[in-house]
Amino acid sequence: MVATSGEGAAESAAALDDAASTLMNVWSRAHSAPDVPVPSTQLRALFVVERGPVNVSRLAEELGALVSSASRLCDRLEASGLLTRDPGRDRREVTVRLSADGQALLDRLRLRRREDLTRVLASMPAPARAALLWGLSEFHEAASKPDAAGGSFSMPA
Repeated sequence: MVATSGEGAAESAAALDDAASTLMNVWSRAHSAPDVPVPSTQLRALFVVERGPVNVSRLAEELGALVSSASRLCDRLEASGLLTRDPGRDRREVTVRLSADGQALLDRLRLRRREDLTRVLASMPAPARAALLWGLSEFHEAASKPDAAGGSFSMPA
């Protein structure tokens, strides 16, 4: 049983850390499949671009990378047919967006992740499954609230 009092927050955090590690292993298994043609950094970029076309500078910011690194990453994704570049009004402003193949790859990964998660959830008793989903919803809400510094813990990608 996980402690719920304020004093038990450290114990709860340790239990959550263990559970999150297992969840991430199940969730990311689809990304390691032999038919996934790109490494994890490139997948992260595709997930960022999936939210809507972005310029290379914004993509670099989202990835925590240098613009030159993000540009080379886009070169590789474009060569793989997963990304398309759209020149802007000025040659310095290039927008990137998913190609049909890029969207198909992300859709395939999402389907596999959900299948894996469904198998795990199906093996849980219904009350435990409901408690998990409620707890994750509450966690998401708490992490999305601005903290004292004005930021939140939620990740956009």
